[in-house]
Amino acid sequence: MTTPVDVPVLIIGAGPVGVSIANLLGSYGTPALIVERNTAVLDYPRAVGLDDEALRTFQSAGLAEAMLCDMIQNVPMRMYTANRRCFAEILPSTREFGWFRRNLFSQPLGEVTLRRGLERFPHVQLRQGLELVALAQDEAGVTATLRDAQGEKSEVRAAYLVACDGGRSTVREMLKIPYEGRTHAAKWVVIECDQDPLDAPFTALHCDPVRPYVCLRLPYGLRRWEFMLFPGEDGEQMLAPEKVQELLGRHVAHPETLRVIRARVYTHNSRVARSLVVGRICLAGDAAHITPPWIGQGLNAGIRDAFNLAWKLSWILQGRLKPELLASYHDERHAHAKAMIDLADLFGAVLSQRNRLLAWVRDGFFLSIKNIPKVRDYVLQMKFKPMPRFSMGILRNSGDARRDELVGRMFIQPNVESERGRSQRLDDIVGARFLLLSWRCDVLADSPAELLAKLERLGCDHYIAVRARSGPVESGWAQPQRPSGPLLQDVENTLHLWFQGKGIDWVLVRPDRFVAAVGRRDEAVPELGAFCGATLPALNT
Repeated sequence: MTTPVDVPVLIIGAGPVGVSIANLLGSYGTPALIVERNTAVLDYPRAVGLDDEALRTFQSAGLAEAMLCDMIQNVPMRMYTANRRCFAEILPSTREFGWFRRNLFSQPLGEVTLRRGLERFPHVQLRQGLELVALAQDEAGVTATLRDAQGEKSEVRAAYLVACDGGRSTVREMLKIPYEGRTHAAKWVVIECDQDPLDAPFTALHCDPVRPYVCLRLPYGLRRWEFMLFPGEDGEQMLAPEKVQELLGRHVAHPETLRVIRARVYTHNSRVARSLVVGRICLAGDAAHITPPWIGQGLNAGIRDAFNLAWKLSWILQGRLKPELLASYHDERHAHAKAMIDLADLFGAVLSQRNRLLAWVRDGFFLSIKNIPKVRDYVLQMKFKPMPRFSMGILRNSGDARRDELVGRMFIQPNVESERGRSQRLDDIVGARFLLLSWRCDVLADSPAELLAKLERLGCDHYIAVRARSGPVESGWAQPQRPSGPLLQDVENTLHLWFQGKGIDWVLVRPDRFVAAVGRRDEAVPELGAFCGATLPALNT
């Protein structure tokens, strides 16, 4: 056995979640090692959808634009009745987090981009062809035993370990963490062809009791179909060329002319690990939770894990966060992951109904509510999607219900100006640290040096947002000659609308862009001081 290696963070599994965590750690300046059993990106038909929260995560890691190069943005989703009548078209118009909510990609291409992103960081390494065979942890760290293809073993000693090794997670099994939930009886065959034969630039969910199926357009002329298999149909036999042509025969004129480039049978699962944090080991992605694909949130849920976890690991290792606050990862992610799985189960039960009578009743119901504006808007704007929101974790509640409703939610991302005439997304200006944003006031003016020192230790920058083109003096306040932070012009009037009527003057935003605290100007010093006191580790004397 070779000499042990010391690394702050060891990531097991180089799928999109593991590599996203590694890219975020790299951007935060935290050394990491990511190991993967396979020697190449798996060329399977897998995830296809990325939402606005995922793109904001990639933005923080400096990879959003690179990911968009191989994506189709703002793709509608249509739902069809048994007789192929469209009863809903989902195309959210909101871009509150800076990006479109529905975007399609091909996971193998996305993984290549994410891995290429690691090349920017000399302190982050990817090693392939290594399998985890043993694991032990103590109060000071984690020791992982790895084995290569030749059978040679090596040890890695890490301060923290993140398991991103999939639904059959070796780490989760070694820790004996229950994977609670169920495996669905029906299997699905997924087929991808190139040279798309259909002029249908949208995702279609066909609620056909004859055989429920999904059909969607992917980048570069790819077309995907997903068909439900019935009891007695053998999954592997359904992948035979003649069976694939039979499945496609009802949907294309000449299925024998299609070139199938990927085909695979999947079993849907709805499961969540009982605990996402065990000592110095965390579970993320499919190792932590797995969901049916009905609402396109499987990979997106894993990317939320990555954003939530990566900054906490970095801040702990950099002495900016109390180590015991790593447990907040479970508190903040477990319940929401379960809520998304429950919603996917509900969608699946409704949309994949095979009983013809129940399908007829379902179709009649959906067609009847199509003309009710509030219900239609609820569907079209994807308001049914449970937005991440936590009431416990790394945050500070004030006791005021109206204000506390803002805490624990992702903060908006409007376009703002730091330089006149140059409009940018908020995150691109403020960077990947804590953000203290004051609205039309300078909450840190004349603040005690002790608080300023604590905010610096926290990794927090202060910005002052002002109304666009208002000049140095306007009703209600005057810009100070020497403000304690850079000014941001609210060029789209979005920050004004967010702050309006909420009774607050400032917001504290975490590196993962979630609101940690809010308050009035005269509350800034005590509230920010209390937050720092609850999160910062004691200084070594």
